[in-house]
Amino acid sequence: MLMRKVPGFVPASPWGLRLPQKFLFLLFLSGLVTLCFGALFLLPHSSRLKRLFLTTRTQQPGLEVVAEIAGHPPAREQEPPPNPAPAAPAPGEDDPSSRANSRRRKGWLRRTRPTGPREEATVARGNGIAALRPGEESAPSSFDFNAFRSRLRHPVLGTRADESKASQSRVRAQREKVKEMMQFAWQSYKRYAMGKNELRPLTKDGYEGNMFGGLNGATIIDSLDTLYLMELKEEFQEAKAWVEESFHLNVSGEASLFEVNIRFIGGLLSAFYLTGEEVFRIKAIKLGEKLLPAFNTPTGIPKGVVNFKSGSWGWATAGSSSILAEFGSLHLEFLHLTELSGNQVFAEKVRNIRKVLRKIDKPFGLYPNFLSPVSGNWVQHHVSVGGLGDSFYEYLIKSWLMSAKTDMEAKNMYYEALEAIETYLLNVSPGGLTYIAEWRGGILDHKMGHLACFSGGMIALGAEDAEEEKRAHYQELAAQITKTCHESYARSDTKLGPEAFWFNSGREAVATQLSESYYILRPEVVESYMYLWRQTHDPIYREWGWEVVMALEKYCRTEAGFSGIQDVYSSIPNHDNKQQSFFLAETLKYLYLLFSEDDLLSLEDWVFNTEAHPLPVNHSDSSSRAWGRQ
Repeated sequence: MLMRKVPGFVPASPWGLRLPQKFLFLLFLSGLVTLCFGALFLLPHSSRLKRLFLTTRTQQPGLEVVAEIAGHPPAREQEPPPNPAPAAPAPGEDDPSSRANSRRRKGWLRRTRPTGPREEATVARGNGIAALRPGEESAPSSFDFNAFRSRLRHPVLGTRADESKASQSRVRAQREKVKEMMQFAWQSYKRYAMGKNELRPLTKDGYEGNMFGGLNGATIIDSLDTLYLMELKEEFQEAKAWVEESFHLNVSGEASLFEVNIRFIGGLLSAFYLTGEEVFRIKAIKLGEKLLPAFNTPTGIPKGVVNFKSGSWGWATAGSSSILAEFGSLHLEFLHLTELSGNQVFAEKVRNIRKVLRKIDKPFGLYPNFLSPVSGNWVQHHVSVGGLGDSFYEYLIKSWLMSAKTDMEAKNMYYEALEAIETYLLNVSPGGLTYIAEWRGGILDHKMGHLACFSGGMIALGAEDAEEEKRAHYQELAAQITKTCHESYARSDTKLGPEAFWFNSGREAVATQLSESYYILRPEVVESYMYLWRQTHDPIYREWGWEVVMALEKYCRTEAGFSGIQDVYSSIPNHDNKQQSFFLAETLKYLYLLFSEDDLLSLEDWVFNTEAHPLPVNHSDSSSRAWGRQ
């Protein structure tokens, strides 16, 4: 105390420094610390140093935008996987895991941590996965592919029956013929149009079209699963290599939400589920993210066209409407996008569509084809089970089946809609042909489009789960509708069916004008043959299917691929110069399945999207993040 009172005396600090010296030292020290920490955040590659000091919050690429649209924060990263799931065997090879009974419950065990381009390429090559280009980062995944394969009740490619009998030998020859047609269609496309969306066989060049917003290779993506199940190994590898090396997503045009979803996303999803190849999963998820802006409407009902450049939805006028078959045919694919990405936004978008449709008044229980995404009201009272409406009904019953029969909402909506269709649209012609007419505000158009011919297969598929007293009725109804569609083929000169056929003025199951007389390699009739065959094993469906094979060979096969024809009532074909991608995805696939054993893509394990891409049934014992229990 005495020392403090002495004038001019300054006590020393504990370090032997006087106060002015201590102040200068602390100032220097604080500047040094600031400089060091600043370098951590400002020097090149500082992100690697940041992870030493900051809590890890790695997001999936592009999920900030996705989360903002959905109104939910992006999912956080979990621990990286100890080992990636190995790829499935090549077509034709046995997969032991597909026959084993897994004792593991469905776990979300796998997450991948984003790496730099070099590390990512190294890891990809080591895992048998195609290296992604810079800017195409890997989408985190917790999907356990081995566990998924172990839960399938049948081998993906089925079993080989004893084909030594004469009847089986004939079926095998028919199946091989369809396989040869697929091989010819693919080789022609590869030679003259590889990378383009579709082949023009007469001019021997490719066609891009304007439906896909700049995306290329629609025929390739559509063909992947068909090539795989037909065990065309070399052709499948060619298609896979193109997807790895040339399928670019950095496009900027306007695309059809519906067509991109069913062809590209559906094709990529099925290719992943069949093979386990990560490149298919990653590109499906990235492409799915590019479709999300279409849902950014007042009701959440998506617009039909999305602009890949601006992210806005096209045709954005208050009076424009969305089409039932388009916004109603997203559910299967979007649930699987959530399943494979862990991002709930995909499932939430399609569940909201269901919510809107459940609430809105429906005339006589029917679903009109046009809905305003702005007001949420029906725009017209035009009802059709053919074009504009078709696959909405298909996706209801298939959502029920894909959920392992737990999605009660989908089941109830389907049977309610089917009852209304039967009450107001179903007719029997004077000649005894059962058909589904079109409804315009209470007035019937007594015609049926080729697109509506899928309904025989759909009704057969759903008959088993109907009320017990209606099951036999629905099975018979499915058979009668399929018979009518066969008649539309049998009554033409080419034995191929027209785009639409009428029941009036004494004429039944025939087109009445040239503008409806064309055939563009459509699959709906043989699709129903396949489902009816699997349900009944009535040989008539294989006979009818073989008639289609012979007609395709005679009237649609050209020197450089298959082409649609402009008039099915002319025995001298006038080709339309287009080999549709869905011909390889659907028509040839359904024909091949028609002449195959029932456990090849068994209906216990798989449902087909409306482009015939197989998606697996959810056999999980526990509720997953994609399939909510209704």
